Amino acid sequence: MKRFYKQVAVVPADDGFAVHLDGRPIRTPAKAPLLLPTPQLAERVAAEWDGQGEKVRPQDMPMTGLANAAIDLMASRRADVVGDVAAYAGTDLLCYRADSPVELRARQDEGWQPVLDWAADRLGLRFVVTEGIVPVAQEPGLVEAARLHLDTYDDFAMVGVNRLTHGTGSIVLALAVVEGLLTAEEAIALSLVDELWQEALWGVDEEAAERRAMLRQDLLDAAEFLRLARR
Repeated sequence: MKRFYKQVAVVPADDGFAVHLDGRPIRTPAKAPLLLPTPQLAERVAAEWDGQGEKVRPQDMPMTGLANAAIDLMASRRADVVGDVAAYAGTDLLCYRADSPVELRARQDEGWQPVLDWAADRLGLRFVVTEGIVPVAQEPGLVEAARLHLDTYDDFAMVGVNRLTHGTGSIVLALAVVEGLLTAEEAIALSLVDELWQEALWGVDEEAAERRAMLRQDLLDAAEFLRLARR
């Protein structure tokens, strides 16, 4: 849409921080007040709106989009989102190791096992590891334990966890980013161990490389959103 405002400002509110356009507060697509939990997130959202040209391009405003999701999506479907993310505990990427070649298996073990050990020690989430792609049954109660842990996050954090889990294929990697064990860049690299191994053998697939670049930016945005929304 065409830009319809001139001035952008962050304004403290009773329940957080609002962003005003020419003195009027922004609302979400569902018409809820866009209230941000921290001043730093509000400043970033305001900068996205202030940085627009003659036309407002939502695709250039990732923090605004994630904030909208935290307010609109989580208000109506939080239980569904939490359940969907928790279900990844039953099929987590890090649990599926290659039976060959030994070099790839070694790379997986070196990168993935310490994160699984951390999840067991710090979060009480203990995963069963297997070789190949045949589904492995995890211990009873693992998915429920993951769901209970996710329920400790507020709506803004949960939106970031949701994005990171789907993007990496691993709830463990997502939680490792949220809890500070890994940076987003480290989690992305670990999620791409298999793909980058194949690329080293057979050469770069330009379409796959472009997809990875888009995914990387999406996950970096999610991690930045988590950082800015942390109280």
